[in-house]
Amino acid sequence: MSPIPINLAVENALSEAVLRQMYAVGTVYSRGGYGYLKKTIRGWNAAARGTPFLLVTDLDSAACPSALIEEWLSVPKHDNLLFRIAVHEVEAWLLADSKGLATYLAVKPGLVPKRPEALPDPKRSLVELASVSKRKQIREDIVPRRGSTAQQGPGYNNCLSEFVQSTWDVQLAADNAKSLRRTLDRLSTFRPVWAPAR
Repeated sequence: MSPIPINLAVENALSEAVLRQMYAVGTVYSRGGYGYLKKTIRGWNAAARGTPFLLVTDLDSAACPSALIEEWLSVPKHDNLLFRIAVHEVEAWLLADSKGLATYLAVKPGLVPKRPEALPDPKRSLVELASVSKRKQIREDIVPRRGSTAQQGPGYNNCLSEFVQSTWDVQLAADNAKSLRRTLDRLSTFRPVWAPAR
């Protein structure tokens, strides 16, 4: 039986691409960044009474996932709102498929960090990896241009979304990223809770 589509609330297009590899997706809400998600989470929680929602954000510098959830959502969480947190960023989930990422970026496999969730800044590590790619297009897409104050290149999300769609092995990555494994496990057992008909 096909899973019931779940609506997404995500930080960016890359997070959307990652989640589309895991579950049937309905409507996607993304305005860019965690600030939008934090501001609107109570609305998603209320909307979850009528339709399932999956909200995914990065842990970033928060102490732990439970502390971030408590900070963002001060009211009881509805069972139909799945609030998942990538440790420390969704990029760690990409790095967790070290073989696939090394092949896609055209870098030596040994350069990919072995414990991606232990990295304080997985995005920076991924950008540094791309900077030594043998493929010029990868470097131009992912690495910020010389003199730029940006943290990523102009084609960052598009390039890595292509990796996710074409190469990324989510099951292999989950073996190397606990927060990804927990997210997959939660999605595999998720059954919406519907209010009884009046």
